[in-house]
Amino acid sequence: EPDNSTKRPKRNYRRDKPWDNDPTLDKWKIEEFKPEHNPNGLVAESNFSILFPQYREKYIKDIFPLVRKELAAYSLRAELNLMEGSMLVSTTRKTWDPYIIIKARDLIKLLARSVPFDHAKRILEDGVFSDIIKLKGLVGNKERFVKRRQRLIGPKGMTLRALEILTNCYILVQGNTVSAIGNFKDLKTVRRIVEDTMRNVHPIYNIKELMIKRELSKNPELAGENWDRFLPHFKKHGTRIKQKKKQQKEQKKKEKSLFPPEQMPRKIDMQMETGEYFLTQKQKQTASLYKRKQTREEKAKIKKEEKEKDFIPPEHVSGGKRTAPDWERKNEPSIQELKNKFLKKKKMQLVVFGQIVEKFIVC
Repeated sequence: EPDNSTKRPKRNYRRDKPWDNDPTLDKWKIEEFKPEHNPNGLVAESNFSILFPQYREKYIKDIFPLVRKELAAYSLRAELNLMEGSMLVSTTRKTWDPYIIIKARDLIKLLARSVPFDHAKRILEDGVFSDIIKLKGLVGNKERFVKRRQRLIGPKGMTLRALEILTNCYILVQGNTVSAIGNFKDLKTVRRIVEDTMRNVHPIYNIKELMIKRELSKNPELAGENWDRFLPHFKKHGTRIKQKKKQQKEQKKKEKSLFPPEQMPRKIDMQMETGEYFLTQKQKQTASLYKRKQTREEKAKIKKEEKEKDFIPPEHVSGGKRTAPDWERKNEPSIQELKNKFLKKKKMQLVVFGQIVEKFIVC
């Protein structure tokens, strides 16, 4: 029989704690981290340095006193190096919050990515995070990349503004990156929409879906139900063409045989077949010279023929007289008309000649 003495006893008679049945107590609430929670400070100093582009130098230089003031409230030190073009944040002996240095790093990273200081300082608050989405590797063609990035912004920035309202995030498109500030769950939605846009899915579809979800969340009866039946399902264009191409590729693929392919003949084997292998060195040289001479003569003959082509007269086209086109044939006179015309001309000449002769006799 198994020994039950080592088993842990069941806690059926556990006493109720004061916080078990307290309705006013929120167990999932994250309390603010205060200096009293860590009076001894941090064990070691940590620092982060971020480079910024040259066009941001003037703005960062102007607002850096405000950055120092904001970080001083959390006992952090900030430095600006204009020679290297970098910003540095580091902890001090008085720093009590171990995670605040990560938030400070995100703050200077957002400032380097052209985010205004008024929006960037929100990152130091609890429950606010940031995400920098890289767009460069998502689209290969530069013209296509610019068009899709502009599609994300929309006319006069209306599409971007609609995304900001629906996701409760601050979004900024700058160069090859998209910076977003907001709640962690909302940032995941922003990333999905941005990546879909760069993969040629128009943001209007995602905006429509977010609007429907927003209206459904207001109804408490639908809180525990599946919303798929309410959401729109858009068909992807061009799937048939892709399927056809895939089928064509599959048809082109040849069936692989179980046996390996025949071994290719070696150079020595080919020489033995032609008899070249058994020739001496001198015979090989004479054979190669003769081969070169033949190829030279053939090339010279071809060149001579090409040059003489220009001097060859065109062949005489046999087949009688040239036939006139239809439009010329319509205006052609008949044989009788030509005969009458000729006789009339002859009579005129005789009359004129007779008059001249008479004048000469009179004189």
